[in-house]
Amino acid sequence: MTDTLNSKDKTILLQLAREAITGTVQTGKLKMQQVENPKLATPQGCFVTIKKQGALRGCIGNFSSDKPLYQLVQEMAASAATRDPRFYPMKEADLVEFELEISVLSPLSKISSPEEVEVGKHGLYLEKNFSRGVLLPQVAVEHNWDRETFLNQTALKAGLKKEDWKEGADLYVFSAEVFGE
Repeated sequence: MTDTLNSKDKTILLQLAREAITGTVQTGKLKMQQVENPKLATPQGCFVTIKKQGALRGCIGNFSSDKPLYQLVQEMAASAATRDPRFYPMKEADLVEFELEISVLSPLSKISSPEEVEVGKHGLYLEKNFSRGVLLPQVAVEHNWDRETFLNQTALKAGLKKEDWKEGADLYVFSAEVFGE
């Protein structure tokens, strides 16, 4: 992960995400904004989460990118608003009172044992056969899950049975710098 983002960097990314969502919902197109900030120009993975009255409304991200972070944030924000298959695409009426959270990610690191997972520090990415699931680090904390529950829930998110992580699954961890409005 890059050096920690300062409050100005975070404010810029949150503003870009909000404008990407608003513009995409209103016009049907993402108008990419440019930023002259070397720290935000570093290619890095991120997820953008949209919440409405505290409930999940959309969340999409990429673990890695060859694009600058500020561009990926805009793309993921627009996608979270319009392409998350769990929700209908946001409409103009949905632009009232939504909150944003951005998770800037470290690279994935394959682990050899589930014991390496640290709840509150790590997010999880699980692959088994053609199924994949990911949960951000803050999800386990928000739901007060222990390690096994976190692993079970990641397997369920992948469309597997809850204990399918125990045999034949590849497990990866990552950390995230999480900030919101």
